[in-house]
Amino acid sequence: IAHYAGGEPYTDNKGPFKDRVEFVGNPKRRDGSILIKNLDFSDNGTFTCDAKNPPDIVGRPSNVRLLVFENLPIQAGVITGAIIGVVLGLLVLIVVIYYLMRFLVARRVFSLNVSKHGKKKKEGSQQRQGPAPPADPSKVKAAASEKKKQESRKDKK
Repeated sequence: IAHYAGGEPYTDNKGPFKDRVEFVGNPKRRDGSILIKNLDFSDNGTFTCDAKNPPDIVGRPSNVRLLVFENLPIQAGVITGAIIGVVLGLLVLIVVIYYLMRFLVARRVFSLNVSKHGKKKKEGSQQRQGPAPPADPSKVKAAASEKKKQESRKDKK
């Protein structure tokens, strides 16, 4: 189908690929690609590439299997891609919302637990301790003597 010799590509002007083959490879990069235009179902098959680069005489041929499919309308591919994209987008959105809700619920439960425990400690400490004693020792003595006076008045009555 195609040959490359002396730095120039040559394509056959005979056979089933007449005027449909173009050499698009780059031998400097060890690329011997060809382009077959206007494919038909009769082009299906296995193609063999057998490159001989002097001084190499024996090379390992490689095979490429060509499958020709009927053209699909562009709209069908676009619609299919859009549907797949929307479904994947919705799945990602659902996962994000799920984890966000879990985070917010966990945060709210944690803050409620902290605030409940904080209130219990404050209320409990006020109930258990009773009135705070005066800091000044003279006031403590005065309060004690006042209490004794009140008790003695009660006893006299």
